[in-house]
Order: sequence, then C-alpha cells, then structure tokens
Amino acid sequence: MNKTVRSIATALAAVAFFAGSTAAQSVDLTGAGATFPYPIYSKWFSDYAKSTGVKINYQSIGSGGGIRQLSEQTVDFGASDSPMSDQEIANAKGGPVLHFPTVMGAVVITYNVPGIKRPLNLSGDVVADIFSGKITKWNDARIVAQNRGVTLPNSDILVVHRSDGSGTTYIFSDYLSAVSPSWLSTLGKGKEIKWPVGLGAKGNEGVAGQVKQTPGSVGYVELAYAKQNSLAFANLKNAAGRYITPSIGSVTAAAAGAKLPKTTDYRVSIVNAAGKDSYPISSMTWILVYQNQPDAVKGAKLVNFLRWAYKDGEKTASSLDYAPLPAPIVAQLQSRLKTIRVADARVGGAQ
Repeated sequence: MNKTVRSIATALAAVAFFAGSTAAQSVDLTGAGATFPYPIYSKWFSDYAKSTGVKINYQSIGSGGGIRQLSEQTVDFGASDSPMSDQEIANAKGGPVLHFPTVMGAVVITYNVPGIKRPLNLSGDVVADIFSGKITKWNDARIVAQNRGVTLPNSDILVVHRSDGSGTTYIFSDYLSAVSPSWLSTLGKGKEIKWPVGLGAKGNEGVAGQVKQTPGSVGYVELAYAKQNSLAFANLKNAAGRYITPSIGSVTAAAAGAKLPKTTDYRVSIVNAAGKDSYPISSMTWILVYQNQPDAVKGAKLVNFLRWAYKDGEKTASSLDYAPLPAPIVAQLQSRLKTIRVADARVGGAQ
C-alpha cells in the first residue's frame, strides 16, 4: 500500500469512526426546562434508555427557558414548575399545549448558619420579610420568638435567590403571596421577581451551591438539592398552625385535598394547603407537550415515555425525595395521553 492510499484509508477510517460516534450519541427526544425535577428526570431518562433503547436528552435550564424552547419548537417537550399562562399557550407556535404533572415536590427554605444544631421554625410572614429585606439579622426578635432555646447569631442575613426564569421561584412566590398580604401587594408571584435584596444564582444547583459556601445565607431550593448538598432546611408553619418538616409524606398530605374534576387542565396550585400535616410549599411539576405532534415517530416515542413514567417511573419518585402522584390522578393522566394526536392518528393508546 503506497503512501497516498494509506492516507486515504486513514481518512476514511477516521470518518467512519466519527460517524459511528455521532450515531452512538444521537438522541430520540429532546427536552428542556425545570431544574426542580432534574434529579428524578435524570433517573427516569436513564432507566428508560436501559429498558427501551430510547435516548432522551434533557437540558436543565429553568422553567422559563423550557417554556420558551417549547414555544419556539426547538425541543420535543418542555418542563416547568409553573403552569403556562393563557397568553403563553396562545403564543406557542405548535398550537395547543397540554400540561402533564409528573411528580410532586417541596420547596424548602435552606440556610447556612454556623452553630445551629436543629432545624429552625419559620412562619410564612417571617420568610416573606426575610426575602423582601425587612428582616436583616438572624437574631431578629421574630425569628427568636419561633425558636426558643436556640442561640441565634447577631449576623447579617444574605438572601440568595434565582437569577433565571424559574418555576421554583414561581412556587415560592405563589406561597408567599398566599401567606403575606404585603408580599402579594408589592412583589407578587411569577417565574421572575424584582428582588429588592440578595444575590442571584442560576438554577436550584446554583442556589444550593451558593448557600453551602456562604455562612449567614438563606435561599430556597427543591428538597432533593438541599439533601444532596447536606444543607439545613426549616420547618414551616402551615395553614393549620403547625410547624411541618418537608418530606414525601407532608407533600402527599398537601395534595390529598386536591379534588380535581375530570375536565381539569392540571394547571393547579397546592401551596398553603389545608390539613394539619400539609407542608405549605408543595407543588406539582409538569411536562409540557403539544397536543398535535407533527412528527409521527417522535410523537409516538414521547407518548410511550409518558405512559412508562406513569406506570413505572412513579415507583422510583420517593427514592429521590419526590412524592408520587395519587393513583386516581395517574389514572386520569393515562387517559389524557389518548388526546395527543400524531398527524391524523391518535396515538395515546400506543403501547
């Protein structure tokens, strides 16, 4: 083999190698959005790929980004911890959008206060005043009054909040709007808030990381992120007047009173729920899909994944500190999958 032939052979081999690598890395579905459910979604996508060979690439970019990418049709599905507004749905380029709740979780108040050995107790009005900058010291009388026997330092409180469009922010601000008239009238609820104080960080990951490395800080993250980073988190006073620890059980209790009619579109809030055992910052999280799927192959794969998630994925939710959906809601959602249409064919019943 002369030098020229060897060079051509080497080049062809390189092309074949890279082509093979690209094929191996190809994905069947793409999604983007909420960081709140990222730990459980990562497990689901991994388990589903092992079970079916279908690869799903998910970018944890925040709920606002997920809604934007779905609306622009640059991903096959979006994910959000805040329901899309009527206007956002109207602006989506692919037509009607369906909300499919997947699991439920807790947003926790996490903090880094050296020397504190037991969870702090906090009420909603105090949390609102901390995050609006009205309470600025850890030994403020209103915090001390709820934590008898705890020696709180005379140190500044550094608020850490989300810097990106965030469903976690939506859930948190939805709760604060429900428990604090002052918050409702000034800052309100939304995926983005005009924070009067504090330091911004991107994603649940960013807020958890910032709190972990900053003594005196306080932030809000999904429960799994606080646990993964060994962060302290507060017991919150619920609508029944009891201080409740965030857990699978207390999130399930918050959802127990949600009696959804069969005609619901699942854009519902369960913050500050009634019930003596309810954790007050509980929420569903949603996968967002177009009702009309233009790509028959991708549409069928998306529906089949969601069917698997409800049948098998829910069983693993608690392993990552998410609460599975109640069985009656899962049954309703399995039926709702049949309303997704691929081209002219209804595929929700595909197995």
